[in-house]
Amino acid sequence: MEKYEEMARRTLPQRAPGADIATFSLAYNLLHAAYLMINDLESAIHRPRGLTLPGFRLMFKLWLLGPTMPARLAELSVMSRSAVTNAVNTLERTGFVERRRSATDGRAITIALTSKGEESVREAFELQAAREHLWFAGLSTADRDALTTLLRGIVASRPPT
Repeated sequence: MEKYEEMARRTLPQRAPGADIATFSLAYNLLHAAYLMINDLESAIHRPRGLTLPGFRLMFKLWLLGPTMPARLAELSVMSRSAVTNAVNTLERTGFVERRRSATDGRAITIALTSKGEESVREAFELQAAREHLWFAGLSTADRDALTTLLRGIVASRPPT
């Protein structure tokens, strides 16, 4: 059976003359790998623990940073403020995070892990790190380092929003 990418590479020149096939293949494989990894991490690690990957990512940031303002979480997570608010609402209902008044500005609210959230993120991180190791086990250390450098370059040169 022909792989989708091969079919697309063969068909695109007729459907979109002048299309950059190499860039299509790069983007297709990067997105495909990301979707596969996200789905794997969600189903193998996070959903069984009552989390989503975005919820885990927010909790992980709180674990590293401590209590943080929602706007800062949105910025660091590349999420909209409303998406952060929705995720925080869910995490708060499940007892993983809590809203607190800022120690430096009584009008401001910060988001903090609860003890249940800290225990959950620590356990999920250990499991996710082991799973990520499996994902990249087929690459040499030099290849992993090179891929990391290349991906940082893509992120740094992304189109303006």
